[in-house]
Amino acid sequence: MTRTVYVNGEYLPENEAKISIFDRGFLMADGVYEVTSVLEGKLIDFDGHAVRLQRSLDELDMQTPISKEDLLEVHRELVRVNEIDEGMIYLQITRGAPDDRDFVFPDPETTPQTIVLFTQNKPGLANSPTAKTGIKVISIEDERWGRRDIKTVQLLYPSMGKMMAKKAGKDDAWMVEDGFVTEGTSNNAYIVKGNKIITRALSNDILHGITRAAVLRFAREAQMEVEERNFTIDEAKQADEAFITSASTFVMPVVEIDGVSLGDGKVGSVTPRLREIYLEESLKKAI
Repeated sequence: MTRTVYVNGEYLPENEAKISIFDRGFLMADGVYEVTSVLEGKLIDFDGHAVRLQRSLDELDMQTPISKEDLLEVHRELVRVNEIDEGMIYLQITRGAPDDRDFVFPDPETTPQTIVLFTQNKPGLANSPTAKTGIKVISIEDERWGRRDIKTVQLLYPSMGKMMAKKAGKDDAWMVEDGFVTEGTSNNAYIVKGNKIITRALSNDILHGITRAAVLRFAREAQMEVEERNFTIDEAKQADEAFITSASTFVMPVVEIDGVSLGDGKVGSVTPRLREIYLEESLKKAI
């Protein structure tokens, strides 16, 4: 079935959707994005994604081309027309398409921003078999720009990192800077030691994950100890468990780092419990 997508105020068949070759998202990665998960036909943590979207726009001195209320309606309409029960909605906003290429920002009064949304249908998202077996990661140097807290469309190096992992026969990569893990290629990273959840504190060095915020809140409410600090790959290899969080994976166990199995090499007890709590609580508040 041909998907219906949203481009600059219009719902269109995906094969009819077009943007200008001069769009700054295409020419300069001058844009931001969000990915919202859909479970049981409902949006998970839409408010959190809307708040982070606004922050990203503000940090790049970009205007807001659509209200939160209208954006919610677009999300819901795309879920409806594309019959999404489990899946994702991808949103991208760029600075628009001026008359010609230029490093200088175009005047927002004469150059409307570009806004694009599309769905991805992913049946079985909540009950992923991988959540029962875990993933294997490698470590790579973090060579991204310094403002990783802004969710921009500059995704080349994370893509390269995933390809490095694939070439090594693994599932993903954790990035390392100055000896410490920053995050995964498209997710936040955690280790568990003695039932204590350890993850890097928020800063410009990592994305302020919406799933991260929810998982840590639920963990604390469940009386789990959380410590936000830097950790090394060597410390991670000695951990009892490890996991990642993102809108597309929720809470996903990591069972191997750089060829070293964690614990007995199987999924532990803390990560599945966190995943269970996250899915249960998030569905309660889904809209």
